[in-house]
Amino acid sequence: MSPFPSPAAGLLDGAVHRFALRVYYEDTDAGGIVYHANYLRWFERARSDLLERLGIDQQAAMVAGEGTYAVAEVSIRYLAPARLGDTVNIETSAVQVGRASCTLRQSAWRGETRLAEATVRVGFVGPDGRPRRQPAAWQEAFAQVASAQVPSGQEGQK
Repeated sequence: MSPFPSPAAGLLDGAVHRFALRVYYEDTDAGGIVYHANYLRWFERARSDLLERLGIDQQAAMVAGEGTYAVAEVSIRYLAPARLGDTVNIETSAVQVGRASCTLRQSAWRGETRLAEATVRVGFVGPDGRPRRQPAAWQEAFAQVASAQVPSGQEGQK
């Protein structure tokens, strides 16, 4: 048994991936409010955990010379501030799955309060940085989550 704890991990809850985190001092400005760019970091962390929950090994794909996902487009809307000490839950769901890209909807919550929401399109790129078809198993993994999709606006409702 290791004397060290495992890193935080999210979970798949039907069509929604849930990932919890705590707001630390380093995440905030001098007034204790979360700096806007940190939501993008948190969303990225949650997407990376989603890939792991889906059995997608980006590191192995990079080493094998297949490629990896890269953010192609992001739109974010800030609704309420997170503050030092808050517990924030990130929810992610697949909206659209294509041959070379996936579109995801993400939102940050503090309890019943939605703090921010984003739509993120990730594209699969080869080692040369050019778009290419994502591995079939990855596309299928995302499609399974997208096929269990909850109606728009229903994710995150408590």
